[in-house]
Amino acid sequence: MTIRIGNAPCSWGSLEFDGMEGQALTCERMLDELVETGYCGTELGDWGFMPTEPSALRAVLETRGVTMVGAFVPVRFCDAAAHASGAADAVRVAKLLAGAASPDHAPMIILADDNGSVSERTQNAGRVTAAMGLDDATWAVFAKGVETVSRAVRESTGLSVGFHHHCAGYVETPEEINALLQRTSPELLGLVFDTGHYAFGAGDRDGSHTRAGMERFADRITHIHYKDCEPAVADRAAAEKWDYFKSVGEGVFCELGKGCVDFAWTTQWLRDRNYNGFITVEQDVLPGMGAPKESAKRNREYLKTLGL
Repeated sequence: MTIRIGNAPCSWGSLEFDGMEGQALTCERMLDELVETGYCGTELGDWGFMPTEPSALRAVLETRGVTMVGAFVPVRFCDAAAHASGAADAVRVAKLLAGAASPDHAPMIILADDNGSVSERTQNAGRVTAAMGLDDATWAVFAKGVETVSRAVRESTGLSVGFHHHCAGYVETPEEINALLQRTSPELLGLVFDTGHYAFGAGDRDGSHTRAGMERFADRITHIHYKDCEPAVADRAAAEKWDYFKSVGEGVFCELGKGCVDFAWTTQWLRDRNYNGFITVEQDVLPGMGAPKESAKRNREYLKTLGL
């Protein structure tokens, strides 16, 4: 069993949302700092942040000994008209990853909803009610789109596909995660379990909901993101009705070990199941929230206390 630790461009302020970008930096600097702070894997980040030609991407990774773990691809799955372009985007990214893959690790495509694009969901992230969710007909469209995109990736590149539940999208709460998984094939789609998004979306304040979620969805979890959630900030977000972006900016996703996620339990849970792959750390660092490199270093030092 081998567990390796990666990080992602979002930890250096390269986020997928307009207006949420952090400091301007090159992918070379981000990768240098990633290695310097003790990580050996990375996600791709937004299209264009890293080279978009396989040999060039492979070069910037190999010279630093960094493995490409995967890439995040958002699609507006509740809109059937967006499925074809979503599949094309995912295949484009998948071909890049396949062409730049390390010999010892196959990267994955990480699908997600078009998070942050629906006002009601963005305004109520962390406190979504069932009435704000999809009806059965729209769930059918959503799930069909996820399978369509997943199948296109698998048939064109052979890469595996996982779905990333995410606050401010239509797959945020435990029941919404379950709804998607019940409507999709395990052969086509795994679950990228994000501890911080799960905690915030489930209203977790003591880690118990997130532990229960990992047990509930254990059979579908194929990759994991380590992200923490600060209960006091989540409480303020609910009391003051912050939207998703305000919550992130105020630090609802705190550094590892400073929130409610039980990472010691989570790490042992992975070991007990012979998890063999990457843990990807995600720490959204925006302007005014501190230095990305120092945050990444603190997160890595924390994981060392867990034997990682």
